Amino acid sequence: MAEVTLGLDLGTSGVKVVAPGRDGQTLAQDTRGYPLLTPHPGWTEQRPEDWVAATLTALSEVARQLKAAGHTPLALGLSGQMHGAVFLDAHGEVIRPAPLWNDQRTADAVEEIEARMPRSELIARTGNRAVTGFQLPKLLWLRQAEPDRFARTRHVLLPKDYLGYVLTGQMSTEPSDASGVGALNLASRNWDGEVLGALGLSADLFPEVTESWAVSGRLSPELTARTGLPAGLPIVAGGGDNAAAGVALGLTGARPEVGSVSLGTSGVLFAPLSTPTSDPEGRVHLFAHADGGYNLLGVTLACAGALQWLRDKLAPDTGFETLLTEAAAVPDGADGVTFLPFLAGERSPWMNPALRASWTGLALAHGRGHLTRALLEGTALALADTFEVMKPTVNVSSFLATGGGARSDLWLGLVSGALGTEVQRSLQEPGAAEGAAVLAMPAAGLYTTLQEAMDTLRPVGRSIQALDISQARKQHAEILGREHSLIEGKSVLQ
Repeated sequence: MAEVTLGLDLGTSGVKVVAPGRDGQTLAQDTRGYPLLTPHPGWTEQRPEDWVAATLTALSEVARQLKAAGHTPLALGLSGQMHGAVFLDAHGEVIRPAPLWNDQRTADAVEEIEARMPRSELIARTGNRAVTGFQLPKLLWLRQAEPDRFARTRHVLLPKDYLGYVLTGQMSTEPSDASGVGALNLASRNWDGEVLGALGLSADLFPEVTESWAVSGRLSPELTARTGLPAGLPIVAGGGDNAAAGVALGLTGARPEVGSVSLGTSGVLFAPLSTPTSDPEGRVHLFAHADGGYNLLGVTLACAGALQWLRDKLAPDTGFETLLTEAAAVPDGADGVTFLPFLAGERSPWMNPALRASWTGLALAHGRGHLTRALLEGTALALADTFEVMKPTVNVSSFLATGGGARSDLWLGLVSGALGTEVQRSLQEPGAAEGAAVLAMPAAGLYTTLQEAMDTLRPVGRSIQALDISQARKQHAEILGREHSLIEGKSVLQ
């Protein structure tokens, strides 16, 4: 019988539960999906009750698998999509569907925040400028757009923290996810009274902040019976999805030379820091890391999601491997075709939700392979634009690659060429769910400290050969220069 912990990741498309042993080997797992709601252009929402139903089903299935194999889980760690807002009334009941991380309805709220709190001071306090996807603007949007619902709101929780509340009856959060709210003071790791006061909000709306590896509660008797998990199972606070994935990859300020690049729905560069150092213009995010340190995070909103979009819209009967094979036959620069990947606006480094994507340079001689090649190059160069902003602050010389896009040597080679830095594929491919399980290991007694667990379990990487992307880079720079007034002009985030 193995000693195991559970890790849960509440993603945008579904919830994943894993059960690794002390050696990191997964002994049971399950994934369950739920719908994405888009009631208006630019809006993305989900029903928290859908999260709960999927989570309880996945937990029950993993509990069944573990019981059949004779294993007993000792603790459960949480992870999930950041920035979402679950609005609760005085009885802890959900008031409305939760706006998500990529929701863009909050432009006016962002302007209100930066009118009441100068951007430079906001960055100095929270590590970030006001961003449409963050939770704080969602609260202001609710106050302005749905005042009756705002009047009923007594608590606002992040997605994974809402699951923690359902599982334990206790409301809490931890710094890595809370620093994506937009109101956490990174120096004190607690809610910033000056920021909230300037906006006419009370800190009582937000939960207590605890350490990422701390036990935030225990599984309720009702859900013990419903899931088949052990009575009183410790629930560990966990981390935001990128921080939890960083824990799984062993990324820590003690090894600042290793970061990660995620080619998921969005593209993410993660660089650990030992001290909180923000970009003065807020072009990349400074967050607390789940290991107790800090990290810089750069996000391009459409990465593997852009390839999914291309396949769904233009080649629904074609597999990704076929598209990638066609792209590999096209030379650097896609014979003059350039793609800007702003399908959902853009975060880093432009921070402009009004940006839109484009292919340029198209001619009759171009085919589907050129479109795909340009898309891969465009997402890689969007990450490179972000890395240029991060370079003065970080010491990363190697990136571990994760996410669905990391299965492609072609894409990783283009990313390595664009970043000018070694990119390695993680052979074990751990993600946020695995990181949440690692965060639970000290509470389960499997390791004395989180750092010991991270050092022991950090994965081995295989270096990917960098590909020449110089022609694509030249075209990318020319297009950005041509579109300068749009990209860096008046933005709702300026």
